[in-house]
Amino acid sequence: MAIPTFVDRVQLHVAAGRGGNGVASVHREKFKPLGGPDGGNGGPGGSVILRVQNDVTTLLDYHHSPKRRAEHGGHGAGGHRNGAHGGDLVLPVPEGTVVSDRDGNVLADLVGPGTEMIIAEGGRGGLGNAALASSKRKAPGFALLGEPGDELDIVLELKVVADIGLVGFPSAGKSSLIAAISRARPKIADYPFTTLVPNLGVVTAGETTFTVADVPGLIEGASEGRGLGHDFLRHIERCAALVHVIDTATMEPGRNPLDDLDVIENELARYGGLEDRPRLVALNKVDVPDGSDLADIVLADLEERGLRVFPVSAASSKGLRELTFAMAGIVEEARASKEVVEATRIVLRPGAVDGSDSFTVTATGDGWRVRGTKPERWVRQTDFSNDEAVGFLADRLNRLGVETRLLELGAVEGDAVLIGHPDDAVVFDFKPGLDAGAENLARRGEDSRFDDTRPAARRRRDIQEGMGERAEGETRADVARRLRGDADEQADRTTYGPSSYEIGGADDPDWAEQDPDQESDRS
Repeated sequence: MAIPTFVDRVQLHVAAGRGGNGVASVHREKFKPLGGPDGGNGGPGGSVILRVQNDVTTLLDYHHSPKRRAEHGGHGAGGHRNGAHGGDLVLPVPEGTVVSDRDGNVLADLVGPGTEMIIAEGGRGGLGNAALASSKRKAPGFALLGEPGDELDIVLELKVVADIGLVGFPSAGKSSLIAAISRARPKIADYPFTTLVPNLGVVTAGETTFTVADVPGLIEGASEGRGLGHDFLRHIERCAALVHVIDTATMEPGRNPLDDLDVIENELARYGGLEDRPRLVALNKVDVPDGSDLADIVLADLEERGLRVFPVSAASSKGLRELTFAMAGIVEEARASKEVVEATRIVLRPGAVDGSDSFTVTATGDGWRVRGTKPERWVRQTDFSNDEAVGFLADRLNRLGVETRLLELGAVEGDAVLIGHPDDAVVFDFKPGLDAGAENLARRGEDSRFDDTRPAARRRRDIQEGMGERAEGETRADVARRLRGDADEQADRTTYGPSSYEIGGADDPDWAEQDPDQESDRS
């Protein structure tokens, strides 16, 4: 099996890294049993970036390895330690690479060294419980999950960036011509379809330097898939002008320069998009006597069509100087006609970080479907094995107005509510006004250990109230001891009985007064 050395079109599957999960952690330290939440955030996943590099001329690497994935973000940890950022994956591509989705929609045209594009963005890291804590939710027992990164199929298509394109029949001498006017060294042989891949050469004419590209030879029916040239015509789409290289010394019967020109123009018209490019005609191989005679015959007919014609010989270099200066003139005109883009002041007005607050609710056969940037992202961040996290999601959706909108549309308790894309939607049972969250908490996200009704808080409140009834000279410590003594005495009376008593006496809890024998013993 032949191994390709030049690839100009590949289909690539790219996947960005997933964001790391946040962590639910509580600070633990000696003599500090309630140190508070200290769970760190997850790190963001790495992105996939396409970058133009001058030393890359083919897409061959992606032909052999069509699946690329960036690094995942690290998970958070206790002690307010955030997860590591996933490393970005930079994919070098040649200049002139066109990026499309699998439906053919162009996403970017990468021209210019250093140009780059984030084709797949890494997922966000989930928040830890330290970031979720608030005055009302002092000790969250949950954290948010990291979001998955973008994952998609793209098509990379290389279109060589050249100023002049050479077109013509196989064996017309295009490779010989580009080798004669530049330092390019393409394969040259005396059989058709010697050129299997586009060749690029740099030409200098006077003070103008430009690039010339030739593509595999075209034949009649190329637009219908015959031959090789039609597959590479994309490489001359960016050219400022086209040069028809016509063989004047061909030995094939039925061929002449005028017919060859008509066939090639017909194939270019079928390909489309090249009608406005200036044309030059190079009548090649005039070093051959028959070729020189034929060039003299057709020269007038070609000029009547408004074409600039140059009899040339790639073997003897005859007429090449005039041809290269004519190319340089067209390139200079094309460069001068380009509009100069002036640098403008860029004012950044970033929108909301969380995206749009808008969402839609649609009635379907499966239930009420909710679509929107925020609801779908919140669902991806939720750990559904944690009741408190599910309750937090319910609160967020309620604040966004999802519940209100469902009630307005006629949703009733028990209806199915689907959030997300039909392929991976999360289904809930609609329960309006239900207090969600963990059952052991008075309110979602609150810890009863931090409540002001715990014993220490009640004792401080009782002491403060007792200060208003204290005797003269009694301090706050005296009030505390008195209240503690009253509490201990009350506890002893109600639970354990008197702290001391005389055996057989009236306070003896083991002495039954109703027993006659014990009464006689007592007397």
